[in-house]
Amino acid sequence: MRFFPILLMLCSLSLRVHAQGELNSTVRINTPQLQNTDRKVFDQLETALRDFLNTTKWTKETFEQEERIKCNFILTISEELGGNAYKGELAVQSVRPVYASSYDSPLISYLDRDVTFTYDQDQPIEFVLDATENQNLATLFAFYAYIIISLDYDSFSLYGGEPYIQTALQLVTNVQNSSNGATGWRPQDSGKNRNRYWMVENLTSPRSKLIRSAYYTYHRKGLDFFTTNMDEGKKTVLAALEEVDKVNNAYFNSMIVQMFANAKKEELVEMWKVGDRAQRDRVSQIMIKIDPVNTNRYREINF
Repeated sequence: MRFFPILLMLCSLSLRVHAQGELNSTVRINTPQLQNTDRKVFDQLETALRDFLNTTKWTKETFEQEERIKCNFILTISEELGGNAYKGELAVQSVRPVYASSYDSPLISYLDRDVTFTYDQDQPIEFVLDATENQNLATLFAFYAYIIISLDYDSFSLYGGEPYIQTALQLVTNVQNSSNGATGWRPQDSGKNRNRYWMVENLTSPRSKLIRSAYYTYHRKGLDFFTTNMDEGKKTVLAALEEVDKVNNAYFNSMIVQMFANAKKEELVEMWKVGDRAQRDRVSQIMIKIDPVNTNRYREINF
C-alpha cells in the first residue's frame, strides 16, 4: 500500500475496498508514416491497450478510483515490418498527486525509441508473468506499468516500490531467456545504455539506488508539505536533489538520473524562480551538472 500523508493515513483503512485496477491510463496511437494499413486496426489496438492497462490487477492492493495512478502512453508506429509486426516509439508519462492541492507532480516522462511488436487484429492482449513467448506487446506495456507503479510507491514510502521493480526485472530476464526478437531488452540494444534493461539495472544497482530515496524525500517529505510550510518543503526538495547529485557522482551518465531530470526540469524551474538565493544557486548548479543539455533553462532559476 502506498503511504499517504498523515491526515490521509488516518482514514486509509476505509479506502481501497471496491476498486479494481491500479492505473488510470490514456492511450493514443499515431501512425503518421503508414499509408496502407486500415486505421481501424490501430483504433482497435488503442482500445485493447487501454483496457489491458486499466483492468489488469498489477498488485495485490485495492485502489479506489480516485487513487489510481494517472499515466499516459503515446505509441507512434513508424514502420510495418511485415507479418503483423511493427516498429515505432513509445512515450510514457505518469504523475503523482501532491497532498492538499490540485497539482499533479510528474514522475516519469520517457521516450522509448526502440519498440518492436506484433499485433493480430481481433486478438485480445493477454499477459502471463512467467510466459516467455508470443506476448511481446503485452510484456512491453506490463513492464512500464510496473515501472510506473514502483516509482509511485517509492514516492510515498521509502523503497516502497521494491516488489514492482523486481517484477520489472523478471520481465527483462524472461525476454532475454526467450526467442523473442523484440529489441530494447538486452544490454547491447539501442546503444548509450538507454533501454529497458538499463532502466531496471539503474533502479537495482547499489551505485544508483539512492535515487529511489530521493523520490521519497522529494515528494513525501518535500512537496507534500508545501501547503503547510513551503520554505521547509523547498529545503527538503533541495536535500533530495543533493541525493540525486550523489547518484550522478557514483554512477555517471546513468539513465535513471536523466529520467529524473526529464520529468522534473520544468517543475524545478518554476518552483525555484523565487526563494532563498543560495538555495536557488545550488539547485541550478546541480541540475546543470546532471542535465547539461538544458543549461539555459536552469539558468532561469538565477534570474
